[in-house]
Amino acid sequence: MRVDLFIKNAMIYNSYFKTFTQGNAAVLDGRFLYIGPRGEDSFEADKVVDAEGRWMIPGLVDIHLHIESTMVTPETFSYGLIRNGVTTIVPEPHEMANVFGLPGVTEMIRASEHCVADMFYAIPSSVPATSMETSGGSIEIEHMDALLQSETIACLGEIMNYVDVINDPDCKTNRILQHIRANYPSLIIEGHVPKLLDLDLQRIIYAGIDSDHTHQSIEGMEERIAAGMFIEIQEKSMTEEVVGYLIEHEVSEHFCFVTDDVMPDSLQRRGHLNHIVRKAIGMGMTPEKAIYAATFTPARRMKLLDRGAIAPGKIADFSLLSDLNKLTIGQVYKRGSKVYDAQEEYKCTERRYAFPSYFYHSVQLPLLTEQDFAIRTEKQDGQYLGRVMTVKNGSTFTEEAHGEVEVRGGEVCWQESPYGLIATFERYGKTGSRAYGLIGGDTIRRGAIATTYSHDNHNLLVVGHSAADMMLAANEVIAGQGGFCVVEDGRVLASLRLPVGGILTEEPLEQTAAEVQRLREAMEALGYNHYNPIMSISTHSLPVSPALKITDFGLIDVNRGQVVPLLMDKE
Repeated sequence: MRVDLFIKNAMIYNSYFKTFTQGNAAVLDGRFLYIGPRGEDSFEADKVVDAEGRWMIPGLVDIHLHIESTMVTPETFSYGLIRNGVTTIVPEPHEMANVFGLPGVTEMIRASEHCVADMFYAIPSSVPATSMETSGGSIEIEHMDALLQSETIACLGEIMNYVDVINDPDCKTNRILQHIRANYPSLIIEGHVPKLLDLDLQRIIYAGIDSDHTHQSIEGMEERIAAGMFIEIQEKSMTEEVVGYLIEHEVSEHFCFVTDDVMPDSLQRRGHLNHIVRKAIGMGMTPEKAIYAATFTPARRMKLLDRGAIAPGKIADFSLLSDLNKLTIGQVYKRGSKVYDAQEEYKCTERRYAFPSYFYHSVQLPLLTEQDFAIRTEKQDGQYLGRVMTVKNGSTFTEEAHGEVEVRGGEVCWQESPYGLIATFERYGKTGSRAYGLIGGDTIRRGAIATTYSHDNHNLLVVGHSAADMMLAANEVIAGQGGFCVVEDGRVLASLRLPVGGILTEEPLEQTAAEVQRLREAMEALGYNHYNPIMSISTHSLPVSPALKITDFGLIDVNRGQVVPLLMDKE
């Protein structure tokens, strides 16, 4: 029988038994035809590959991530994925949607069409995530209908505004949920429900949201699984306790591994979903169980039933590994064709897709002055308690603290306080609104950082201890149509241009990774003490992530879902 490819002498992973078996595999028309002991004499193969005893595993499947977190275009991202054995992803472009609305989604889909990795999109469900921020665009029910009718959509992306889902029956999110369940009852609905337990958790599931990818605890994870929720484990949930629970209990069908957000320097240095699998193995999970959670269960969760396993009829996406425990990738095959070889030069193909011209002119802000970093108030002169956003290493959550600040001459004397200033400026030319707060904890101790890469609204966010440095950092970002800038004593320490929507670059992954590494080092040099300072600062404006955040509406008490004042009278 004629086949396109015959792989012999491989240790082939069987997803159904979670075991490796020595054998051979035949591929025809991009799909597996046969897996078993039959040799070359049973087939007329156009090409024969001798695996020489190496391990053969399915292409990895990542069902919850945001390409924009890596700050590169889909094509560049695909290049990074393939060399790490990731052949299928379900990205949710809610960052581009927050900047451009529906065109942000459709243009990302168009940019993905010629990528080597398969990309099945999630519809951003929470754009904007709350009514307490100004974004560049929104995704409404009619946009969802248009996408579901014209595009290949895997799911409704993470429902983020869980507070309103529970407390406001007539909120936009509940209207979306009701519409989707009534008109697309088979569509998967993804969730974002940090820390919810008991009745609140089960009300979320009752509303149709049956997965969670946020930071897990044993108690929360056990409650979620017991209630029928699917768990997506990202790296920040991989504590010894959580991984130990996954190892010791029969829950393989109820969880998978995901990346969510991967910085470009991390992608370049450590890899992608393969890094998560490798880490799980290093923490004591068997390779068979770890691979299952990065192939079979994620594919089944998203109803991608033609992949995630090496079996007849499945798409022939696979990797050959020289070291199973280290997940050392030798070759990667996509639909039976070799697309990566560790022994050969691997280059990103030339850029095929250009975004619309207005995607490169989305920062509609005039240059700022030092006076734009003065906090004006109608309070009388005197001492007041101020709310302080407190950054904590180990999490993108922040805490609310209270500290004493002086008001003098109608201004808050923040530069005389122990705290830094955090400011945000609406950058779409819609309202011109801005807001100010105090910041402390594990953040910078001097200088300034400015960025438009600020989830989810992507307004201009500036943190600093000097109005002059904050002005310089902000103006560098504005002039470059978006990005990052780190400044100290009037000198730019590092910068990164992100001209596509203020959040993406079209430069190569290697160059972007190097620039992000310099950016990270510059932030740390200013005293930022965090495992991921870039992700930390970019979520200071995320009003669905506990506990005190900031948008152009003001300081946000996330748990109460309210705008709260900066200053309070002393008790």
